[in-house]
Amino acid sequence: MREQQFQKKIIKSLEALGCYTIKVITASRSGVPDIIFCTPAGKFGAIEVKTTTALTEVQKYNIERITAVGGFVRVATPETWDKIYKEILDKKI
Repeated sequence: MREQQFQKKIIKSLEALGCYTIKVITASRSGVPDIIFCTPAGKFGAIEVKTTTALTEVQKYNIERITAVGGFVRVATPETWDKIYKEILDKKI
């Protein structure tokens, strides 16, 4: 599955849960996760989508910063998405 197709699948899944979802195309800083969302409970979340490449150092930094302030952030691959989705669905965020 191509990354763009996978991103669409994730967005569709998040929107089905009632999340406000944004696909980041251009950001004011490098390494911002691909998908930003807010749950109906008001929790901030971000998903970095990966199908083939590894995280860059700036992506790792941004993930650490989001986590440090209490945000939910995950790196989603086609193999891990179901587990991440279940985590969101079970309202762990």
